[in-house]
Amino acid sequence: MRMIDHFIHGGTAGLANARKHAVMDPNNGGQQAEVVLGGADALDRAVAAAQAAQPAWAAMNPQRRARVMFDFKALVEKNMDELAALLSAEHGKVIADSKGDIQRGLEVVEFCCGLPHVLKGDYTHGAGPGIDVTSLRQPLGIGAGITPFNFPAMIPLWMGAMAMAVGNAFILKPSERDPSVPVRIAELWLEAGLPEGIFQVVHGDKEMVDLILDHPAISAVSFVGSSDIAQYVYSRGVAAGKRVQAMGGAKNHGIVMPDADLDQVVNDLCGAAFGSAGERCMALPVVVPVGEDTAERLKAKLIPAIHALKIGVSSDPEAQYGPVVTAQHKDSIERWIQTAVDEGSELVIDGRGFTLQGHEAGYFMGPTLLDRVTPAMTSYQNEIFGPVLQIVRAKDFEEALSLPSQHQYGNGVAIFTRNGHAAREFAARVNVGMVGINVPIPVPVAYHSFGGWKRSGFGDTDQYGMEGLKFWTKLKKITARWPDGGGDGSNAFIIPTMG
Repeated sequence: MRMIDHFIHGGTAGLANARKHAVMDPNNGGQQAEVVLGGADALDRAVAAAQAAQPAWAAMNPQRRARVMFDFKALVEKNMDELAALLSAEHGKVIADSKGDIQRGLEVVEFCCGLPHVLKGDYTHGAGPGIDVTSLRQPLGIGAGITPFNFPAMIPLWMGAMAMAVGNAFILKPSERDPSVPVRIAELWLEAGLPEGIFQVVHGDKEMVDLILDHPAISAVSFVGSSDIAQYVYSRGVAAGKRVQAMGGAKNHGIVMPDADLDQVVNDLCGAAFGSAGERCMALPVVVPVGEDTAERLKAKLIPAIHALKIGVSSDPEAQYGPVVTAQHKDSIERWIQTAVDEGSELVIDGRGFTLQGHEAGYFMGPTLLDRVTPAMTSYQNEIFGPVLQIVRAKDFEEALSLPSQHQYGNGVAIFTRNGHAAREFAARVNVGMVGINVPIPVPVAYHSFGGWKRSGFGDTDQYGMEGLKFWTKLKKITARWPDGGGDGSNAFIIPTMG
C-alpha cells in the first residue's frame, strides 16, 4: 500500500506510530493509498525548520525570490500531465478540470513573479524639516494554509505562492482525502530552488488544525472550507492572536433575465452547475429565471442538455464530469435531493441511482434538476456541493435581486442579460462579493482578488492579488531626520504633520 508522508525540511518525516487515513479512488471505490495523520511532533518539526530557514529567505532580495517563482512555474508546466493524473485519481474530477485546477493556481504564481514591483513601499521626502517618511512591507514570519479537497492544487498555490513571495515560510495542511498533489508540489518547489523549510506539508485532521491555530510561532492562517469550520478557524485563530482569513461555503445564483441568450445560458449552466460534479465553491447550483415565460423556456432547453451530459471516470477525455469525492459525500447529496422533494420541489431529473458500467462501486451521481424551489426550503438555504441544479422562479427583477442578497452565503453571483442598465444596476446593488455579467463562474484573475461576503468569508482580506499582499505582510513606517547640524536648537524636532 502506497504511503503518503509529511514533507518536512525538504523530505519525508518518517514519524513512527502515526495514525493513518485511507485515500480512496472515487472511480472504483477502492483504497489506493494511506496518508499519515500527524500531531504536535510533526508540526513542531515543521515549525523548527521554518524558523531556521525563514530569516535568510526574507533577507534575500525580491528578484531572487521571484526567480524561484519563475522556475517553479516552468516545472509545474513541464509536469502538468503527471500532476493532473495524480489529482484526478484521488479527487475524481476529469483531467481537463484537474489541469484547470493547476492552471488557476499557476496564474497566482505568475502574479507573484512580479511582486518585487509592489514591494517597493512608499516614500515621502521632506515630510517635515529635514524629515523623510518611508513605509515598507515586511513578512510576518511563518504562515499556514488549511485547504479543502476540491482544489488540491489551486488553493495551496494561491496561499503558498503569495506567502513565500513576500518572504514568509509556509506550512500547508491539505485535505487528507487527496494529499498527493500537495506533496508533489512541495517537491517541485524544492527543485525550483526554494530553500528547505520554506514550503512544507503536514497531514492531519482536526487535531492538526487546532495545533496550527494554537501554535505561537505561526503568525497567520489562511483557510478554505465549509462555513461552519471557517467560522471556527477564524474565531480560534484570532483568539490566539493570529491574522486569519477564512473562506467558507456558497450558494451561488444565476439570474436569467427575459432577454438573455438562453442557448448560451444553458451551455454555461451545464458547465457551472455540473462541472467537477458540482464540488466547487464557485459552482452555480441555483438558477433564477425572471418571469414564468422565461422559466418555462429555460426549463425546456435545460432538460435535453442535462440528459446529454456524459459522466465517466476521471481519465475519460470525453466525460464532462466524474465521481464525487467519497461515498459519504454521495450519500449526503442524495439525502439533500430527498429533502428537496419532501419540501415540495418538483423533481424534474433525478440523478440518484446512477451507475457507470464497469465501475459500479465508484461514487458516481447523475445530474439532478429541481424546479419550484422556494427560499423557505432548507435544501435552498444550504450548500449541497454536488451535481444538483435548483430552479427558483422570480416574478421580477427586484425579487431576483433579493434572493442572493438575502441568502446567508455571499460568494458569487451571475446575471445573464443583454440589457446594460439591468446588469449595471444588479452589479451595484447585489449583496455578494463576486459578480459575473454573462459570466457563470466569476473567479477574478490573479491580479485582482478572490473572496466572498457574509458567511462565505471571515476576516477582512481576500485571497491573492493586492489583498493577498496585505494579508501576508505587515506595514512598517520609518520616520528619519537628518539635521544640518549646529547646537543652537534651530533644528529642534517638529512632528511632521505639524511642521
